[in-house]
Amino acid sequence: MAVNIAVVGATGAVGEEFLRILETRKFPIKELRLLASRRSAGKKMQFRGADYTVQELSKHSFQGIKIALFSAGASISREYVPYAIESGAVCVDNSSAFRMDDDVPLVVPEVNPQEIAKHHGVIANPNCSTIQMVVALKPIHDAARIKRIVVSTYQAVSGAGLKAIDELQKETMSVLSGKEGFKRYLFPHQIAFNVLPQIPQNNAFLSNGYTSEELKMINETKKIMGDNSIRVTATTVRVPVVRGHSESVNVETEKKITAAEVKRLFSKAPGVTLMDDPANQVYPLATNAVGKDDVFVGRIREDESIANGINLWVVSDNLRKGAALNAIQIAEMLLCQTAG
Repeated sequence: MAVNIAVVGATGAVGEEFLRILETRKFPIKELRLLASRRSAGKKMQFRGADYTVQELSKHSFQGIKIALFSAGASISREYVPYAIESGAVCVDNSSAFRMDDDVPLVVPEVNPQEIAKHHGVIANPNCSTIQMVVALKPIHDAARIKRIVVSTYQAVSGAGLKAIDELQKETMSVLSGKEGFKRYLFPHQIAFNVLPQIPQNNAFLSNGYTSEELKMINETKKIMGDNSIRVTATTVRVPVVRGHSESVNVETEKKITAAEVKRLFSKAPGVTLMDDPANQVYPLATNAVGKDDVFVGRIREDESIANGINLWVVSDNLRKGAALNAIQIAEMLLCQTAG
């Protein structure tokens, strides 16, 4: 059944990825409405071989829309999602605006698809780093129950948008050419050939020393996994990679589970590709994950410092599974529920 779809934030990095995935997955679309800010209105974008004109987002933009895919930031979502719901649309929101609201499902289809049916007009898409981690951890939690998670992320600049990609590329060229005084406009320090332990880059650290990105991973993981007893701590880091987030994840389980057992679980887990042959330098890489749907897991080994511990290396395309694909998988499930 073809439906009318709106993409809010169509000209951004995730918005462009929405269009690529809607096309490759042959999502049944009757009408496609591309929405963005006033400065992007009038821009032409291609979809399925046809030109579409980007329209300025307004409270009247959602008449006749069945599903609205939002990726334009939390403030835009807070303002315009209510108008979309009032117009009869179901919103899949990629921002942080509604993620921790008690009455809003926070969904990763491989982990908690049953939550989709509980929506009241909006379904939240989790943080990109959280999505890839919980896809990997769900099979372990089901088999041995996770008690504690320690995660350190190595996040690509595309997680901060197209401007961040531009800054990395220009600054890299500046450093390589020996030029000094590069005027950065997004990151607080040099990102080229550097590592920044601050995400988001424009927010102050919280009173407890954490960043909001770290708290997102902590709180969202518990909500998605449906288990508030899981203890989570996170350190989120920006690295000079254009696309593809990597994570070092250490988990402590209630029951003993071996590395071999974890590998067997991953070999048949939905949305997971096992890449674990370190003797032959086979392990997940950001460069290999780009454009791929799955979460890639490798470097699986037992943590010898505790009785029931497992170490993992988890990599995924942050714009794809970490954002656009996850939202479109939710939309596909919404269609199936409507058809049913």
